[in-house]
Amino acid sequence: MRLYRPIGLQELLLIYRSGMRRFPPRLPEQPIFYPVLNEPYARQISRDWNATSPEGAGYVTAFDVDDAHAASFEVQQVGARMHQELRVPAEALDAFNHHIQGRIRVTAADFGPHFVGHVPTAFSLRGKDARAQFGALRDIHGYNGMDFHGEVTANHEAVFAHFPYWEQVVASDTAEDRNLLAAIREVWMKAFPELPLGLQRGY
Repeated sequence: MRLYRPIGLQELLLIYRSGMRRFPPRLPEQPIFYPVLNEPYARQISRDWNATSPEGAGYVTAFDVDDAHAASFEVQQVGARMHQELRVPAEALDAFNHHIQGRIRVTAADFGPHFVGHVPTAFSLRGKDARAQFGALRDIHGYNGMDFHGEVTANHEAVFAHFPYWEQVVASDTAEDRNLLAAIREVWMKAFPELPLGLQRGY
């Protein structure tokens, strides 16, 4: 079964640290894990809820779960016909994760005007917000290819989380910025070939 889950930045980083294979445990005040059954509903939550939250970011994840295991959970309709969710108790999430087939993918992203992003603590991106990171990478790319490669790989969490933001919001339609995005993607594909960078539309 194909399922979708709208998430914020911090949950995305936790999923990324699992190799894009697991959703993190629920917090004590979150007794139910709610993936949704269709992408339009996930997009609505990402745009109207996650992107307007203090984090200012909403990501839509898509993933496949073994049909028989998914069928063991209740489907709940919480509004219009498209507003359907799977109710997975928090204590069942670990087993649910084991039934995810392949990797979790990011298929869409939404950002609010106050988005800061994941601020690195090392190297040239240290202390910079997501927008400033793109500018720093532009500068590094212009003068030192080795440093550029090192920056992308050292701060891979920020690069993974922010690449959709850079593509959609920050990068201008200039040859310089198009080349920079292509260079980031090229470094990424060589360093982390098992983890697709950017939005996996149509997944």
